[in-house]
Amino acid sequence: MSGMPQAARPGQSRVPRPLRRAGTATRSQLGALLLAALFAGLLPIAQASISVRDDTGKLVLLVHPAQRIVALSPQLVELSYAAGAGSKLIATVQHADAPPAARKLPRVGDAFALNLEAIASLKPDLILAWKSGTPPRQIDTLQRLGIPVYWSQTDSLQAIANTVRRIGELAGTDAVARPWVRAFDARMAALRARYARQAPVRVFYQVWSDPLMTVGGPQLINQAIDLCGGVNPFAALPLLAPSISREAVIAADPQLIVAASSNADALDAWTRDSEVSAVRHRQLVLLNPHQLPRMGAQVLDGVAQLCAAIARTRSIDGGR
Repeated sequence: MSGMPQAARPGQSRVPRPLRRAGTATRSQLGALLLAALFAGLLPIAQASISVRDDTGKLVLLVHPAQRIVALSPQLVELSYAAGAGSKLIATVQHADAPPAARKLPRVGDAFALNLEAIASLKPDLILAWKSGTPPRQIDTLQRLGIPVYWSQTDSLQAIANTVRRIGELAGTDAVARPWVRAFDARMAALRARYARQAPVRVFYQVWSDPLMTVGGPQLINQAIDLCGGVNPFAALPLLAPSISREAVIAADPQLIVAASSNADALDAWTRDSEVSAVRHRQLVLLNPHQLPRMGAQVLDGVAQLCAAIARTRSIDGGR
């Protein structure tokens, strides 16, 4: 649910590129790059020693473990480090600032555009891309570069662990990735066991205040609420982040209102609605914005924080 482009930090390396906006190569220049990358990146299936299926169902084939990886989302940078492949990252996008070592990586775009010239010039042997976070107009061009692309679409907590496992396979770092996945699975199972069969608590998760937005059924955060013994009154909505009215929230009478934000005033607008149980019992809670909503390596820290908030509300409000 990740931003606006940020200025480069002092000392941060940059990718050499012409002085033009990302993704604005001339037709002849980009065509030449595509053609060169295509011939350089052709990979007969018979030669592939590594075969991994990504979240779109497509096979990603490599002759050797990837050594030069471009990760096109902050989440995928985090998960690459978790998989032991951080040292193989050669570039990423704006706002990929965790772990701290990632801040030194060159940037090849942001949430609005990718610099395809810069990506091709780096000669990566693997691109990790976020399917729903890549500008639609650039998806086809990115795929035509001839460089293997692993498309990630983490729509469940288990999918995050699966991504780490697959990155480990592609980068040849299974020895790091597999223990991380086992620890992740064990911790998730422990959280589920601890909070299963508890009295339900109605939880309103505020994604944005103006316009007012929450999480619908397909959203991973909705699954986290359920794991913690919470009930999302808007889980039946089919959108990831539907807009709703303030009146609908008041009618749902949540016992807990949460938001993942660094803005200390993010939930202050609710304090005048004393008819809402969460307001009456002072259960307005801010979560760490870099954990649960980021859906990266620290996602279970965010789930644990949410579960603890729901448990406190249960004890205060009696689980009604």
